[in-house]
Amino acid sequence: MSVPSPKFDNAEPVVAPAPQPVAVKTVGLSRPAPKWRAQTLRSLGQTAALVLPPLVALGALLALWQGLAGGETSGLPAPSLIWTESRELIVNPFFDRGGVDKGLFWHVATSLSRVGLGFSLAAVVGVALGVLVGANRWAHRSIDPIFQVLRTVPPLAWLPISLAVFREANPSALFVIFITSIWPIIINTAVGVRNIPADYINVSRVLSLSPMEHFWKVLLPAATPYIFTGLRIGIGMSWLAIVASEMLLGGVGVGFFIWDQYNSSRISDIVVALVWVGLVGFCLDRAVAFAGHLVSRGASAS
Repeated sequence: MSVPSPKFDNAEPVVAPAPQPVAVKTVGLSRPAPKWRAQTLRSLGQTAALVLPPLVALGALLALWQGLAGGETSGLPAPSLIWTESRELIVNPFFDRGGVDKGLFWHVATSLSRVGLGFSLAAVVGVALGVLVGANRWAHRSIDPIFQVLRTVPPLAWLPISLAVFREANPSALFVIFITSIWPIIINTAVGVRNIPADYINVSRVLSLSPMEHFWKVLLPAATPYIFTGLRIGIGMSWLAIVASEMLLGGVGVGFFIWDQYNSSRISDIVVALVWVGLVGFCLDRAVAFAGHLVSRGASAS
């Protein structure tokens, strides 16, 4: 009996299925915001914190002014009336029709040129006299009492003297600016020189510095914050003095413009001019303060 032999067919190769991608879900994850966006938001927040409070206060002041000055019997015009009567002066401060018929820009520029010259002379002379009074004991005892008496004289009280000496309006105005602004410069410079730490003076003596080296390397840097405090006060007093003196001297200038508009009964133009005077005075003070910050590297006098 024969047994049949088994037969085997060729098996097909088995191919493994390709792996399918598995979707992964991210729960609660978000892409971080760019740095520039955070910095921009922070800068906007700081700017808003500085700008919004003054704007809100200004708006409230104008609203109160409008309510109190809106009556017919009020001598002070309301903001809406000022805009109606002085719109050309506000919108176009650069017009020049010849003579004294000019925009506020030209009047302010003329006053600033006078202030710049008179204040520069006062700064140079005031710092020199302040160093002398602060560094020399005998000069302090002999000259300082005279300065203390003269600084109490009102600015306009010097105007007749200056007119009698110079006999011209422009030099007289420059002298009034000079004599008005020099006193705070002298006093603050002298205080700064007297408050120089003793260690600085001892180091200067140990190094055997010459008088000029001691002045430039020790005395002047140490007294710089006090000097610029006097300069800030002086520039403010210069601006006050020029406006008051131009009212009496005449010619082109913001002081003359205010007085001329008063004679013409244009109170609205006077209010606009006062706004210009305040803004320019603020800018002058900020400019001197910024220069002092740069020169003294952020130091300030107490």
